[in-house]
Amino acid sequence: MDPLKDVRWKQRFENFEKSYLLLEKYAQQNLQNELERAGVIQFFEMTFELSLKILKDYLEMEGYLVQSPRQAIKQAFQIELIQDGHVWLDALSKRNLITHTYNDALAEKLTKEIKEIYLPELRILYKALSERKE
Repeated sequence: MDPLKDVRWKQRFENFEKSYLLLEKYAQQNLQNELERAGVIQFFEMTFELSLKILKDYLEMEGYLVQSPRQAIKQAFQIELIQDGHVWLDALSKRNLITHTYNDALAEKLTKEIKEIYLPELRILYKALSERKE
């Protein structure tokens, strides 16, 4: 294990944790308008992006070669760091879609998916990494 890589993923975890906790807090709210939905989507994008970076850092610290977000997701699934690789791959494509497109119907659908599908998966990663950080 490379000590610098160990420090790196733990430092990145702090940013991931802040973003994740904000997403967790606001996604549980009753989102009633476009601004609130946009805020949750933004927190999701930020948290998901940080989750991909922390997966890459953690996996590299463990000795795996990771060259893309998709590869990080697949490897994290294989070592049981995440539970549902298909949900993560779907989240990756949704993140790419929402970055380039915005409409209210898509925003409503995505906020529902964030609450019901993606947030529980991010929670699993958060708990797993919290335990490993110690």
